[in-house]
Amino acid sequence: MNSLNGAYDRSAEDEHQRFARYLHELAVAGDDDEADLVTRVLRDPDTTMAQSAIVRHVDRRAAQLLTDDGFTAWSRAMAEISAERKFLVRRLHEWTLLRSITAGEPWGSEEVTAGSDWFQRKVVETLPSPAVLRLLAETGRTRRVRADASRRLHQRHHRD
Repeated sequence: MNSLNGAYDRSAEDEHQRFARYLHELAVAGDDDEADLVTRVLRDPDTTMAQSAIVRHVDRRAAQLLTDDGFTAWSRAMAEISAERKFLVRRLHEWTLLRSITAGEPWGSEEVTAGSDWFQRKVVETLPSPAVLRLLAETGRTRRVRADASRRLHQRHHRD
């Protein structure tokens, strides 16, 4: 298999093969190699495929690091690398907001209600915070988010 660390012929691989290879290499990369690898993937001429691979990687790593002290430094490094990719910047911002809520740090209801559908679903799926669940049960972007938040609140109420 060709490596991102060496020269390879992109024409010999279609975007599906590169996508799978990128995901694999990102999954096994050490912390010291991650930033360089993300930078190289984002240089792929198929920008949509490259960004999709990085979003998957960011989602996986952010979930792993959500309660870890290293999250802040990691997210800053990823945001710096991704600064010109609006979607990636937004996803990293939403992960940072999710971390803030998880850690019991201050958060604004406007930020939560302005979050993407993905973010609001992720909040409902992962956070037990009654305040956030109530907010999304009342003002979530979609019927699904409102219903799921209401259901989680109801389940939480019956467990307590």
